[in-house]
Amino acid sequence: MSEAKPSDSISRGATLPASPSAVYAAWLSSEGHTAMTGCRAEISAEIGSPFRCWGSYIQGKNEELVPGERIVQSWRTLDFPSDAPDSRLTITLSAVPEGTRIEIQHDNIPAGQGPRYHTGWLERYFTPMARYFSRSAD
Repeated sequence: MSEAKPSDSISRGATLPASPSAVYAAWLSSEGHTAMTGCRAEISAEIGSPFRCWGSYIQGKNEELVPGERIVQSWRTLDFPSDAPDSRLTITLSAVPEGTRIEIQHDNIPAGQGPRYHTGWLERYFTPMARYFSRSAD
């Protein structure tokens, strides 16, 4: 039996000015995901379907989908060592008075890479998503 390699886990959250169903729909649509992040994505709202975001930098597969509430994906970047398993991304969406509270739990990141993704989630996702949904609300 092989020993599990050390890995990093991170949690991040943000509040977005949109409904949980709008955030869910945008995340799982090529057009919506591209618009809210500013970078090309190929994704669908089907369990088992592969996706690519940020060109092909991020790749994975939809593992579990609960409309308007939860998205679970296998997830990896080109920076993962070739022998590293996929990480697991769990996205939880909750209605709040301001719109949606989005929480991510990102587990099984190759050891030492967690801090980079902790910053990346804010810079590459939450900040552009807040701008996108603020414009959509106008």
